[in-house]
Amino acid sequence: MSKWRQSRWNEPLIYELGREGRIGYLVPELEEEIKNNVKLSEVLPEDLLRSSAPELPEVSEVEVLRHYTRLAETSYGVDHGPVPLGSCTMKYNPRIAEELVLDERLVMLHPLQDDEDVQGLLEILYELEKWLAEITGMDRCSLQPPAGAAGELVGALMIRKYHELRGEDRDEMLIPDNAHGTNPASAAMAGFKVVRLLTDERGNLDLEALKAVVGDKTAGIMLTNPNTLGLFEEHIMEIADIVHGVGGLLYYDGANLNGILGIVRPGDMGFDIVHLNLHKTFGTPHGGGGPGAGPVCAKGELVDLLPRPLIEYDGRKYYLDYRCDRCIGRIRAFNGNIIPLVKAYIYILSLGPQGLREVAEQSVLNTNYFISLMKDVEGYDLPYDPSRPRKHEVVYSAKPLTRDYGVTAEDVAKNLLDHGLYAPTIYFPLIVEEALMIEFTDTETKENIEYYARVLKEIAEQAKENPSKLREAPVNTSVKRVNAVKANHPKYVTPTYRVLRLRREGRIKVL
Repeated sequence: MSKWRQSRWNEPLIYELGREGRIGYLVPELEEEIKNNVKLSEVLPEDLLRSSAPELPEVSEVEVLRHYTRLAETSYGVDHGPVPLGSCTMKYNPRIAEELVLDERLVMLHPLQDDEDVQGLLEILYELEKWLAEITGMDRCSLQPPAGAAGELVGALMIRKYHELRGEDRDEMLIPDNAHGTNPASAAMAGFKVVRLLTDERGNLDLEALKAVVGDKTAGIMLTNPNTLGLFEEHIMEIADIVHGVGGLLYYDGANLNGILGIVRPGDMGFDIVHLNLHKTFGTPHGGGGPGAGPVCAKGELVDLLPRPLIEYDGRKYYLDYRCDRCIGRIRAFNGNIIPLVKAYIYILSLGPQGLREVAEQSVLNTNYFISLMKDVEGYDLPYDPSRPRKHEVVYSAKPLTRDYGVTAEDVAKNLLDHGLYAPTIYFPLIVEEALMIEFTDTETKENIEYYARVLKEIAEQAKENPSKLREAPVNTSVKRVNAVKANHPKYVTPTYRVLRLRREGRIKVL
């Protein structure tokens, strides 16, 4: 792995590879009976009919395969090696799920089909909801939210609606200073003032700070446990009592559930609302391999506030219940992102209760094994009581390297790339200077963890001998180090193929 070099292809657009008349796939001829009896103009509105053929690339099948293979070779993902992005939980995506969701009985379904036509799918979603509710210690879940941030917004809107229905004017949301960045954004979008809570020297939420700010304006608190430092909140039950004592609610950010899965439930800690990242904890892909899914679960009277529809079963059939007497409405069209929901169902079904617990146990073991390997490595600090075991992730500080040799967390990250390793999350959480947030998931091997620690040690040693060389990295990647300022300018952003074509034809110009 130390001799790793990333492929670099000066790959043209697939449209530029095409040649007029070249065919990659023959579409079956339309049956004569359909031709003679069906006129598109009678079936579709005139404004939906094409006036000309679609501009599709004209390439052969083998060229399509080569094109996308070359593009894949210039990228890096969980199929290439560890992706220890702290907080993101970039897990391996089991191929059994990838294969099963391609079943035409699933992919050919339409969201507007009648409930009677999709009983199998509704049964899957109904069971998934029951399992997620049991895993989190909640009563019901809405599968609608399409991602974690949407789940956060749902939780915040539910808290606002809860207090409105009670005739209470509460406009403050409490959020720890180590919270995920979208927590304060979601709270603000829901109309709350964000009140920042400090972290104490042991890495817990500061109880005295909490007691100082709670009151009759407190709507709730948004936090995750384990927290973003990878530490379990030691006083979570007391936190729940304090917030509930003034009439507030507890919202659980599910980003870090991988560290406690099957061991302890947020509902048993006192949380009222929970959102889950199925694209983290339950093995479904992130981003371009996604999309995500962020179900929100609730208990007690808060169930009435969940986005609709919910899936019900009357003993004979499954159906979608759209009744919304007190709910916050909808957060997304139709029934959420179905494919990742089904993948999560397959993941849970494959592992079972004991397997889910082993997921958490293995992720915690991997993290603490990594910490043991880093114990005597100079250049990296472990802030917030290094004697405390971490859960699924750990946050180191590269501040000693910055102070002594001018080597930053970004420099460390870029040099990891040169060794064929994916960089960790850097500069987050903000309460750790020169942060390196590292998370080895349950599927990572002992050898890969050892190699990662060994490379970090080599980087620290090189910082002493030749720090300027570290600032030149990466040199082995398909794209070298970019200017972080220029990278955000439209001139340097990768445009869509339409914009790129217009630019190359000289029809538009970026200043």
